[in-house]
Amino acid sequence: MSTWITRAETAGDIPAIRHITLQAFPTAEEADLVEALRADDEAWIDGLSWITTTPDGAPVGHALITRCHVDEEPALALAPCSVLPEVQRRGAGSAAIRAALDAAREMGEKLVLVLGHADYYPRFGFTPASRIGIRAPFEVPDESMMALVLDDAHTPPSGTIRYPAAFGV
Repeated sequence: MSTWITRAETAGDIPAIRHITLQAFPTAEEADLVEALRADDEAWIDGLSWITTTPDGAPVGHALITRCHVDEEPALALAPCSVLPEVQRRGAGSAAIRAALDAAREMGEKLVLVLGHADYYPRFGFTPASRIGIRAPFEVPDESMMALVLDDAHTPPSGTIRYPAAFGV
């Protein structure tokens, strides 16, 4: 499918998001993470959980952005992102990610961080976080910890990422 429909999640989407995430990953860890982040008032930001649907409205993909910090400065974390296996590699995940990033930009957010595949996330503008002085709180390949500055007029903070408690780091 070349055109996907994206929208912010609604309360009615929560079971479908869990289903998508359970199907996309080998364990329930990421699905449980989504639920834990949704329950964390300090991490959850209404309007930054996006789904991709088919034209008939069936949810097939999900991208979540939540609050994190770089030292004490607010930032965002993109994770997890998931797509039903039968529609992977068709743009459903990219559509949800782009929509979530656009929503974050419209909300006035300044910085998004992602730990992910170095050959996938640069298509959205992510570059190694180390280039702007940001590091993960654990060992990770430099090319896998990436940052996207949403507002070029804003100087991004440097320091160590502090994830919400749900991430367990």
